Amino acid sequence: MSNTKSRAVQPSSMTGLLPWLFAVACGLSVANIYYAQPLLDSIASEFGILPAHVGAVITVTQVCYALGLALLVPLGDLWDRRRLVTGQMGLSVLALLIVALAPNSMVFLAGIAVVGLLAVVTQTLVAFAAALASPSSRGRIVGQVTSGVVIGILLARTAAGLLTDLAGWRSVYLVSALLLLISSMLLRRMLPADEKRHSRMPYSKLLLSVFTLFIQERVLRIRALLALFIFTAFSTLWTPLVLPLSAPPFSLSHTAIGAFGLAGAAGAFGAARAGRLADRGLGQAVSGIALLLLLCSWPLIHAMDHSLVLLLLGILLLDLAVQAVHVTNQSMILSVRPEARSRLTAAYMIFYSIGSAAGSMISTQLFAHYGWTGVCILGATVSAAALIFWIITRRPA
Repeated sequence: MSNTKSRAVQPSSMTGLLPWLFAVACGLSVANIYYAQPLLDSIASEFGILPAHVGAVITVTQVCYALGLALLVPLGDLWDRRRLVTGQMGLSVLALLIVALAPNSMVFLAGIAVVGLLAVVTQTLVAFAAALASPSSRGRIVGQVTSGVVIGILLARTAAGLLTDLAGWRSVYLVSALLLLISSMLLRRMLPADEKRHSRMPYSKLLLSVFTLFIQERVLRIRALLALFIFTAFSTLWTPLVLPLSAPPFSLSHTAIGAFGLAGAAGAFGAARAGRLADRGLGQAVSGIALLLLLCSWPLIHAMDHSLVLLLLGILLLDLAVQAVHVTNQSMILSVRPEARSRLTAAYMIFYSIGSAAGSMISTQLFAHYGWTGVCILGATVSAAALIFWIITRRPA
């Protein structure tokens, strides 16, 4: 038997260190679309971008991430996911080098757009992990892999702030390119080959089926719209947060601002726990409690001018809530159509990306005109809308 066949995908092969390998790969990949958030002031200063418009850096990344979800992630149902993952990560290395060496804002934006497009490899890995897991442990495995995503998001801000203070913002993308190259080489060596029977439909029909699934599956529609709400709230906090913290009276360094991401470390634990509860049929209860916590986080976040401790507590609640709902969402939708997990992931994550892009653009505009209060009103409004939507749709059809 050949080496390739000996590593063929099995329904219960997510054991030992393999889930952690997936988690690390997801964390390194997703970090690429979050490095810029604590660096917006430095990027705006170097390239002469107005503060009111600097949110476009995040928006471009998220819009291209959405395109990648629609155009690249469904390929996991058509091609060998192992080759798809390592190929995308290799191209991401080149895109990161373009960003790091960009001579002007146009080249920078072009590079960051490609980084966003290819960062969807994270979702290919999540779908791959779900396919490898047994049905009884799927929620736990998805939660474990997603915890790597959460940690990647959090450490992206912390690492970006530290590296920027040490060697400038360009060093962030150079280091990321190196880590991603090493990760890609390890994955090529250690990932199992994906030898399941793939769809034989043409690529155009494969893409069309993403929208067909959205029409056919009620749980996908509900959970995708919840993703839009919660990640609009998520970006509403994280995109403009660097602007008040870097200005008087706080005037914090990039390292200190990046460290605020560590306040959301409980989100990683909440993500893993939410997956276990979803395996026990408690996904709806987890969603309701988490959405209530999300709404309650905004008064604490608004109190930043009075106490940074309250801000830290608000960040902790918000990250815990968002990631708990996110893991529950994925666990529920990935159990619907086993043969279409990549397309289900793509359909769901498109709404995630739309929400992230909208939150980034609107929040920076509101901060420019109405300050931190305007940002928090937006976040609380979106969070309340998410809770109301869950209440309306929580009963089975």
